Amino acid sequence: MLTLHAAGLLLTAPGAAPVPGGAVVADGGTIAATGPYGEVAAAFPQARVRRWPGVLTPGLRQWYAKWLLERCYHPDPREYNELGEQPLTGERLAALEMSETRWAGSVRRGIQQMLRHGTTAVARSCFDDPALTTALARSGLRFVSAAWTPGVPVDEPGLDPLRNVSDPAVAFAEPLTAGGRADFAVFDVPDEAALREAGAGTCVATVLGGRLVYRRR
Repeated sequence: MLTLHAAGLLLTAPGAAPVPGGAVVADGGTIAATGPYGEVAAAFPQARVRRWPGVLTPGLRQWYAKWLLERCYHPDPREYNELGEQPLTGERLAALEMSETRWAGSVRRGIQQMLRHGTTAVARSCFDDPALTTALARSGLRFVSAAWTPGVPVDEPGLDPLRNVSDPAVAFAEPLTAGGRADFAVFDVPDEAALREAGAGTCVATVLGGRLVYRRR
């Protein structure tokens, strides 16, 4: 199915000129076209249209997936009153009674949190738990090079891939080009500067292989 995703501003790749009123057409899991909404809509009149507020960008790359999923506990919503909503590490994690079932739930929730932050790819790492690798593969998240990272998190987990980067484009996993995989995210901010300031917590939608895997309600 053809789906046209339209937003106030489209960023397709590092260094590429922003496209005001831009759009991306996904044909299944592949990008069929990008460009100004009027041009794209005229070329694909049969496409279903989804309109999003803010900035549409390539999906983001999460450098710290191994750290977030192997060394953090992501509380169940039913535990929020007791544990809070943020990932637990260090002494707070050590104080929990963990089981394989509880860890598996944490991994699932951690992956969901990544999707909520516009993540479509994770840095390729040597994960200690084979089940974790399987969970990541099943999620549809892609593995990309871990040759460079923006820094090492010290005090708290970094679910936001835009944390500690000077330019959001540094966190883009893959440019949006015709024929490429339909991985992208939308953030409810007016422009790239606002995205850098507010971070990936402003994500309203994440599309992974053409599938809408997260939508803020």
